[in-house]
Amino acid sequence: MKTRITGIAVLVAGTVLTSGVLTTSAQAATLATPTIAAKGGFVMNNGTGKTLFTKAADTRRSTGSTTKIMTAKVVLAQKNLNLDSKVTIQKAYSDYIVKNNASSARLIVGDKVTVRQLLYGLMLPSGCDAAYALADKFGSGSTRSARVKSFIGKMNTEAKNLGLKNTHFDSFDGIGNGSNYSTPRDLTKIASSAMKSSTFRTVVKTKSTKQKVTTKSGGYRYMSWSNTNTLLGTYSGTIGVKTGSGPEAGYCLVFAATRNGKTVIGTVLKSTSVSARTSDAKKLMDYGFKK
Repeated sequence: MKTRITGIAVLVAGTVLTSGVLTTSAQAATLATPTIAAKGGFVMNNGTGKTLFTKAADTRRSTGSTTKIMTAKVVLAQKNLNLDSKVTIQKAYSDYIVKNNASSARLIVGDKVTVRQLLYGLMLPSGCDAAYALADKFGSGSTRSARVKSFIGKMNTEAKNLGLKNTHFDSFDGIGNGSNYSTPRDLTKIASSAMKSSTFRTVVKTKSTKQKVTTKSGGYRYMSWSNTNTLLGTYSGTIGVKTGSGPEAGYCLVFAATRNGKTVIGTVLKSTSVSARTSDAKKLMDYGFKK
């Protein structure tokens, strides 16, 4: 009788063991590689640098306003940077917006805006006027065009310093002139490097802000900016970083989130719509957190 009970016990234990194996296999099977609408995608563990997902990750594409991540990075890399120094808004910046029908921080000619405020205007509403102001401020040269050219040169030097082989900038804001490109892998690396700056992290995780700026007459006005990155507030743990779009670029998004001490960061390029790029990013972050 005892032998028989032991046999049953072994059988039951065997069943439980087999069941455990089946459960594990089922869990593994559910972690299927996600399908995204974007032409290219990349995700990595920001802490370890381990690649978690790739789709045409090294194919060069137009990047739209995700270019502005590098714009901000170059500004924040300046020696003895004073974030509270003021920049006077020039007519050239607003003319540029009108000419290119570009996204704008609605900066007003004659206003004095701090570098810190320009970074918010650059990254939240994706202001090409803010990008122009920063390039004009931090480039070198006796003319505006020389300073802009110098600033773009600094962007390319930063890319080279990061060891990026598939990235080139010919604009300060992503409105390219024929050779402004990067890849999902390279853009993710740029963003990962930029996120080492506490100022950058603070800016890109901000959903909206109201900034007091000095007017031409010496008074003040408030500028209100909202972040175009809708992952903030809709995806738990989101900490950044930047949207982009354009006729050639399609819909782009560089994204990052932290959960339980793990940060995943990635990029989708040339998705099909605003909602598709957001959906793509959420799928990739879900997948990244489970890997």
